[in-house]
Amino acid sequence: MPDKTSLTGIKACVFDAYGTLFDVGSAIEPYREELAAKADAVSAVWRQKQLEYTWLRSLMGTHADFWQVTSEALTFAFEVNSLENQSLHQKLLNAYLSLSCYPEVRNTLLELNKRGMRSAILSNGSPRMLESGVNSSGIKDNLEILLSVEDVGVFKPHPSVYQLAVDKLDVSSAEICFLSSNSWDVAGAASFGFQVVWINRFYRPWENLPQSPAAEIHTLDQLLTLLA
Repeated sequence: MPDKTSLTGIKACVFDAYGTLFDVGSAIEPYREELAAKADAVSAVWRQKQLEYTWLRSLMGTHADFWQVTSEALTFAFEVNSLENQSLHQKLLNAYLSLSCYPEVRNTLLELNKRGMRSAILSNGSPRMLESGVNSSGIKDNLEILLSVEDVGVFKPHPSVYQLAVDKLDVSSAEICFLSSNSWDVAGAASFGFQVVWINRFYRPWENLPQSPAAEIHTLDQLLTLLA
């Protein structure tokens, strides 16, 4: 992995949303008692299938928005764990509209804003999901724009998704610092030409994928040192 200590020429920071700014595991927490011993298994399968369905739909050319994909993934997670509870299914799905941010996110975005750095989200999430998420977590005012794959009708890591940031922010790919905790997203964004920072929150080894990040951090606030 690169041992880079600074990034140069950055005009905008663009963030993945789910797993990067928002803690996807927080959807389960209010309902852990109802899920009992199956809580962690449901959470893991839900996230796994949510991602797999985006990739498969993109390859098959059968796009559906992230809300539908998230619901279908949760349905599968319930089936695998022998759960039949439509009320609980809906409550868990609705939790995706108000996921918790990781604790350092708000202050990091605020500091970037103070420095005059442009900030945006580029996400698989539907516009409704993203708007609800940034409002409920109190980070909307520190983001210039929310970019959703719905504008191109295909999920990451398709290059047309990353092109959205270039087009909407009117900067070159090399002038964008893209941040994600998802290694497949990191590889896709690096292949596109962004200066990519991998937020490796769980200290995982790098995947055997083409391209690699320009830098690796473990919490979002470490970005501030890279941009100093």
